[in-house]
Amino acid sequence: MKKLLLIHPAIAPYLVDQFNHLSEQFDLEVIFIFDNVWNHKFDQSKLMAQLKFKYSYLLKGPHYKGRVFRFGILREIRKSNPDIIIGYEYSFITQYLILLKRLGLIKQKLGSTIDDSIDICHHIQSKIRFFARQNSVHQLDYLVVFTSEVSKYYQDTFKLKEDQIIVSPILQEPERLRSNGEELERIAKQYSQKYQLKGKKVLLFVGRFIPEKALPKFIKTINDFLQEQQKVVLILVGDGEDRQTLETLVREKRLEKTVLLPGRYEGQELYPWYLCASGFVLPSTYEPYGAVVNEALIFGLKTFCSLYAGASSLIDTEKGMLFDPLKEIETVEKFKYFLDSIDIIEEIDMNDKPSLMSNHQEIFIKEWSKLK
Repeated sequence: MKKLLLIHPAIAPYLVDQFNHLSEQFDLEVIFIFDNVWNHKFDQSKLMAQLKFKYSYLLKGPHYKGRVFRFGILREIRKSNPDIIIGYEYSFITQYLILLKRLGLIKQKLGSTIDDSIDICHHIQSKIRFFARQNSVHQLDYLVVFTSEVSKYYQDTFKLKEDQIIVSPILQEPERLRSNGEELERIAKQYSQKYQLKGKKVLLFVGRFIPEKALPKFIKTINDFLQEQQKVVLILVGDGEDRQTLETLVREKRLEKTVLLPGRYEGQELYPWYLCASGFVLPSTYEPYGAVVNEALIFGLKTFCSLYAGASSLIDTEKGMLFDPLKEIETVEKFKYFLDSIDIIEEIDMNDKPSLMSNHQEIFIKEWSKLK
């Protein structure tokens, strides 16, 4: 086994299976540079208990919001002595790894995980990132991306070879998320009863309430349609800076019975919400990937997904519908069509919602075997 060292921000629920599968292909070690996801806190003790590889933390060093540098990276590389080192994005840490190699202080092959959707590839968010990308792409031996679209973009734009780019969609095991089904169903029935969901079409959103998710815009776009409906409910599970805006909007539009904000949930308290729903929505105008789409499909939910999300690559006619949240008329028309394709919530039974998620394990193994 080759020894693989990942330097990564922090563990999140959607990375547990991914990293554990990597540990079956490589002698894996992960260095986390935050003790939690900096803008979305998870119960780390529960996540760490599921990890099957060696991990450690580097927490000392300057940082501003999501931009960080950590002291001790070279020391940890020498201690680990890996064959391959994978950083993340075009971050300061990835730039530092490139510098160390150019100076001859490390000899390992280098790569970086790039979370960009195809839309973000074409519309890069800042000049700093543009120049960092220009500087980094040909200095790295490997890029790890989510979709084949993004892989093709890098091949065409930067003349990279296919074997330099690992297409690694988020890998979550349906069996693990759907385990303990009786308990999930019991909690889901409690949610359904509390919010009177039986007999209604329930559209679910899960995530942070932040401007990029475009929830206020989405509600304003479909408001007239919602006002006419007695049997449609939009449930927004999460929290964030846009919460007050959403609460005010719901109150002003008199949508208190139609748009529900039950709060933020995770893990075994979150998954029952998928069982309560008829379909899932992700209306983001900026979304590198959108891991919640994976979870929605695992729990058998068709998804009304923004074409700006990287996870839009998972959606076909059997799994939902894509839409452009910036085009209001199109959004309303497609939303009505999507609602016609999903069922009213009656009895809650997980067996009625088989997973819609494709098995990416073989692709995952094949793509990561490109590391040589």
